[in-house]
Amino acid sequence: MKGDRVEAVVDTGQGTQTFVIEATRAGRRIEVTTARGVVEVSEVTRGGTPVRTGRFMSSRVVALVEHPAHEGRDSKVDVSTRRSITTGET
Repeated sequence: MKGDRVEAVVDTGQGTQTFVIEATRAGRRIEVTTARGVVEVSEVTRGGTPVRTGRFMSSRVVALVEHPAHEGRDSKVDVSTRRSITTGET
């Protein structure tokens, strides 16, 4: 959604640097993916085409802060995961 943004704080070896990826137009969203030691933050269109992408080594990421467009009491954030979480009980 337009206005969603993610701040990635990364250790550069000489301090930290903050990178901001924001959904700049209506209908675009932000996706965060973690795989094989890389954190990828992408601005994606409705059709799924990435417009802007930031890739960071996960060992260097200090913080990843997500800011939904509508913050307030009535706002809801949808959280989804691709993996099912099990408790270990069988």
